[in-house]
Amino acid sequence: MPPEQAVNPFIQLIPMMMIFLIFYFLLIKPQKDKQKELKKMIEALKKNDQVVTGSGIHGTVVNIKETTVILRIDDNAKMEVDKEAISAVKKSST
Repeated sequence: MPPEQAVNPFIQLIPMMMIFLIFYFLLIKPQKDKQKELKKMIEALKKNDQVVTGSGIHGTVVNIKETTVILRIDDNAKMEVDKEAISAVKKSST
């Protein structure tokens, strides 16, 4: 019987590192980029921007506070929501 050769421990870690790299570039990095883009969009909110909240409510920005935004959702209806609840800007006021 031939003597068994010792396997380098680094070679055993290569498949795990490859799996992590694949997960990073396919899942983690795109999610981080999306979060950065959303944060930038929220910071750039202005009065009269038309926005959509995460729950699907469409409205126009009336006032911006430190952590919340007041939206006009109908002629005489206003609602205050967290800035993080805004998921998209439909039409900017520029």
